[in-house]
Amino acid sequence: MKALSFSLPSLRAAFASGVRAEDVAREALARAEACNDPAVWISRFEDEEVLARARALDALRQEQRALMPLFGVPFAVKDNIDVAGIPTTAGCPAYAYQPKEDAFVVARLVAAGAIPIGKTNLDQFATGLVGTRSPLGAPRSVFNHEFISGGSSSGSAVAVAAGIVSFALGTDTAGSGRVPAAFNNIVGLKPSRGLLSTRGVVPACRSLDCVSVFALTVADAGAIFDAAAIFDPADIFARTRMPETPALPSGGFTFAVPRASDLKFFGDDEAACLFEAASERLEELGGRARWIDFSMFEEAAALLYEGPWVAERFAAVGDFIEKHGAETDPTVRGIVLGARERSAVETFEAMYKLEALKRRAQRLFAEIDLLMVPTAPTIYRVADVMAEPVKLNSRLGTYTNFMNLLDMAGIAIPAGIREAGPAAGLPFGVTFCAPAFSEARLAAFASAFETAQGLAPGGPVPPSAPDEGFIELAVVGAHMSGLPLNPELTARGAMFVERTKTAPAYRFYALAGGPPFRPGLVRVGDGGASIELEVWRVPRAAFGSFMAGVPQPLCIGTLDLACGRKVKGFLCEEEGLDGAEEITSFGGWRAFMASKAERAAS
Repeated sequence: MKALSFSLPSLRAAFASGVRAEDVAREALARAEACNDPAVWISRFEDEEVLARARALDALRQEQRALMPLFGVPFAVKDNIDVAGIPTTAGCPAYAYQPKEDAFVVARLVAAGAIPIGKTNLDQFATGLVGTRSPLGAPRSVFNHEFISGGSSSGSAVAVAAGIVSFALGTDTAGSGRVPAAFNNIVGLKPSRGLLSTRGVVPACRSLDCVSVFALTVADAGAIFDAAAIFDPADIFARTRMPETPALPSGGFTFAVPRASDLKFFGDDEAACLFEAASERLEELGGRARWIDFSMFEEAAALLYEGPWVAERFAAVGDFIEKHGAETDPTVRGIVLGARERSAVETFEAMYKLEALKRRAQRLFAEIDLLMVPTAPTIYRVADVMAEPVKLNSRLGTYTNFMNLLDMAGIAIPAGIREAGPAAGLPFGVTFCAPAFSEARLAAFASAFETAQGLAPGGPVPPSAPDEGFIELAVVGAHMSGLPLNPELTARGAMFVERTKTAPAYRFYALAGGPPFRPGLVRVGDGGASIELEVWRVPRAAFGSFMAGVPQPLCIGTLDLACGRKVKGFLCEEEGLDGAEEITSFGGWRAFMASKAERAAS
């Protein structure tokens, strides 16, 4: 269990092999207890209550389980969403109340078989994009605890990225379901307003609020959304999901990106490079880039906090903050109480402006399939945000604040890891967005991008000790993240450890007999090179079945890594090189396959 990934395919495979929901629940509880970030959780169910839910699921007949798409899946809930049995605090202990029932969206997920573990931390009253505005502490990025996790759904994102739960619910009014996803290398789905019921959610801006989903992959986020997107007639802002075609356009597609003069990264050169690389990747997938004037989106974004919509925050919690000022976060208090001066005239003027901006956006989206933006322009250290809480928070909303005002759907996905600069080693993400009711189409684009990106989701997994219950395995070809054979690893509960290279003692080949092309790695005495690979940890109990599927002339041997470490990995017998094409110069399988695709296209 220690090596089991909590992705939905991994859990389904585990349950099919005899693992019980109780086993998974125990592991989730153990991971929650062992988490090295004490600010992730506000409250958790007692262990026995979680295990009792799991045992009740295990007692179901097989035909009953088959009707539960999320059978035994552990999840977390942002603490501005009601879960019966645990107080709702919205990040303010003085505000706490005991809900009598689950929020509608939580009830749908529980009915689908998911098991709630507890409530996660947030920027107080869901006001902020930084994750530092909570009296209960600031959850940190799983990659570096000096840096923020993003907010307001901070604890939810960290719980998923740290592998404690399979998915988590957040909320998203200004970007709270997207920025934390980018800072923790996971997926954040912000659906169209009203498709996930907000009944049982403490409002921030009630007319704009969305329940969001954090998950490890695009497919996982889609499965959770499908289970929860049930029309709620008791929610006055609920809308019915519209039918759509999820397939990628066969003749290519057009995507928009902000023109260079409109892009802002606030000195984060690595983020700028990664965004450019993301645009190139979309072009490789058949996209045609269109660089647009981004001013309409900037103008809409400014309305959220600089315009009268901030008065909705006062309508939600203003009376409470006026009476309990000393018990609220000073930054949140200043934002909410500052809305008291907004007038009805300002509100109508802003509404008229927004309608004009919507019309401009409609004309743009009539000519493109999606808009891609950085999820956040940069990332900051906790200490820096504490010193400048408003200015830096505002920067983080550069590419998120407009979306709910313009009635759009969006999905935030990982797009690389910074290799240099002050934020070296930290993830970067992009968001695909389009007008409302485009979730399936956006997911199709995002899934293709995710596969091409080949970046393992979630936080880094430390190298394992040799006596633990799994084996480290180096893979050099189609078993790498996002490639066609990777499910052979994830279905066995394997977990990504690192992307690295071999020692400079190998030559690399594309074996004869393809397509599909197969790689062959051969150790040589002289003339070798370093070849890109990934290290995965595979449960010992599943390693035998994996090896049984390794065909000749491939075999599992011992590889030397560039760092001097030795791991098990794929090697090729020399007799298998007859007719093979040497591809050592490419430095790795991804570069070779990209070259093949480029040659085929030309």
